[in-house]
Amino acid sequence: MRKEVVFTENAPAPIGPYSQGILAEGKLLFVSGQIPIDPETGELVTGPIGRQAEQAIRNLLEVVKAAGGSAENVVKVTVYITDMKAYAEFNEVYERYFSTSKPARAVVEVSNLPKGVAVEVEAIAVL
Repeated sequence: MRKEVVFTENAPAPIGPYSQGILAEGKLLFVSGQIPIDPETGELVTGPIGRQAEQAIRNLLEVVKAAGGSAENVVKVTVYITDMKAYAEFNEVYERYFSTSKPARAVVEVSNLPKGVAVEVEAIAVL
């Protein structure tokens, strides 16, 4: 199997032993979970889930872009949130990025996320 590590400075560097993304066979892109870290400052974006979601989704799409794709190439998204009551607020932000291309998606409530953030987003794209 042919695989290539995808890395961009326009998204946060991994905070653990993983890659931002892996491009398999030149067409399947697996994007690791992105949390709301501002790649320019390295600081967490805090506040309401909408604000955090905005940064996490932008980070995710920067990895997709680094591999040569866009939101249109994303076919599956998995979202982890710490409070399902924030589902509607998350969706408001999400829909701005995936309004024309609506990938398959799952939203999972979890008890905790890295660095105590409220949301983490991962994706699979076909390039």
